[in-house]
Amino acid sequence: MPLKRLFDIFVSTVAILILFPLLLSVGALVRIESKGPSLFRQTRIGLRGRPFTLLKFRSMSVHERSDPGFTPGATARVTRVGVWIRRTKVDELPQLWNVLVGDMSLVGPRPEVPEWTKVHPERWRTILSVRPGLTDAASLEFRHEEALLAASKDPESTYRDEILPRKLDLAEAYVRDRSFLGDLTLLFVTARAVLATGTGFHAPDGGESPR
Repeated sequence: MPLKRLFDIFVSTVAILILFPLLLSVGALVRIESKGPSLFRQTRIGLRGRPFTLLKFRSMSVHERSDPGFTPGATARVTRVGVWIRRTKVDELPQLWNVLVGDMSLVGPRPEVPEWTKVHPERWRTILSVRPGLTDAASLEFRHEEALLAASKDPESTYRDEILPRKLDLAEAYVRDRSFLGDLTLLFVTARAVLATGTGFHAPDGGESPR
């Protein structure tokens, strides 16, 4: 088994065991504040184009419509608990399970919803040759993406024409130059950014909350 995968299994297992009381508490708080499940589930595209279910703690009230469309930057439905878990990135912790079972890695290009992988498909073929990750260079560069989209008159066009191409550049660079030492560096920089700012580092996806 590759060193990267062994490292993912070890770190995600230890983290889940240590954080288990926090995970239970946050799940309960989400359920107490608003109706709906504690976890938000969304289909993403993973290694070699295989879909998987990405997990997050739900940070928004449940939408009455079955298809709310492209909603990044729309924060009106964010709950009080949701504000806190987004700011601290606690909402992302359930993805440790995605890492443990092999859907994701600790470091790698952030997984996208199916519709965005149909944009520039030739580039995605390269990017999807590796497991998607909890964090990458694009996560750091676009850590304020939600605010950028909220300020845009047309968030979908802004994401498609301005943000996504840059993310693809960074993802392709990761695939080309990846190394175990580089992954450790990205993990360190990500942890430092989260602890220093308290505002998170993941960008929004086409869905419930930041990536």
